[in-house]
Amino acid sequence: QVQLVESGGGLVQAGGSHRLSCAASGSIFSINHMGWYRQAPGKERELVAYITSDGDPNYADSVKGRFTISRDNAKNTVYLQMNTLKPEDTAVYYCNANVRTGYYSSRRDYWGQGTQVTVSS
Repeated sequence: QVQLVESGGGLVQAGGSHRLSCAASGSIFSINHMGWYRQAPGKERELVAYITSDGDPNYADSVKGRFTISRDNAKNTVYLQMNTLKPEDTAVYYCNANVRTGYYSSRRDYWGQGTQVTVSS
């Protein structure tokens, strides 16, 4: 099994910065892409950013230029640096990782439990 554990959620003022971390552990053979999604109250879960195994980042238009995703492959950890936060960034943020658990295993997605980020105006 694979576990994703997020940390770093909390309350931050608009215009401020915050960083989320997510560490993957368990039966990991390799990790393909890793990413962050978020879900605000009454809305569907949406992609925030993801990063490939080669370190190529991709962002939703709503966070481009404000958020930076990075990863440490040695630690199986992905980070989300969030700058110039806005109240509309308030959501539960979920970590995602596409993992192979063995040489002959197919890839599958795993999810963290979610961490709340609240941006006050």
